[in-house]
Amino acid sequence: MSYGVSAALQRAVYEHLAADTQVAALVGGAIFDAPPEGALPPLYVSLGPELVRDRSDKTGRGAAHDFTVSVVTEAGGFDAAKALAGAVSDALLGADLALVRGRLVGLSFLRAKAARAARGRLRRIDLRFRARVDDN
Repeated sequence: MSYGVSAALQRAVYEHLAADTQVAALVGGAIFDAPPEGALPPLYVSLGPELVRDRSDKTGRGAAHDFTVSVVTEAGGFDAAKALAGAVSDALLGADLALVRGRLVGLSFLRAKAARAARGRLRRIDLRFRARVDDN
């Protein structure tokens, strides 16, 4: 197994979301690896946790990366968050991400969870995806 593709995968996901016109129309440039210090935008996307498992075989090294993309809003309801979460999902599913290291074999949607956060002040949708990568 190699964890070496992780940074390349995260960079490719970020760049793909930032370049997507539907995502940009809803959130502008408010896509973060980690939310910035200080005041946050009222609606943003944050790249989040990742769980990686070995998927090497006799043909080479590989891994399955389960990663989270979160949509967070201060809005009172989930409407804006769900619209943006749908755009994020549409942008990533079927995406042919070019990695600076390794190769994306497949990218699939696993699940989503919509919930109130920060004592009800925020709405948050965590979208979980699985990327299968080779590192040959």
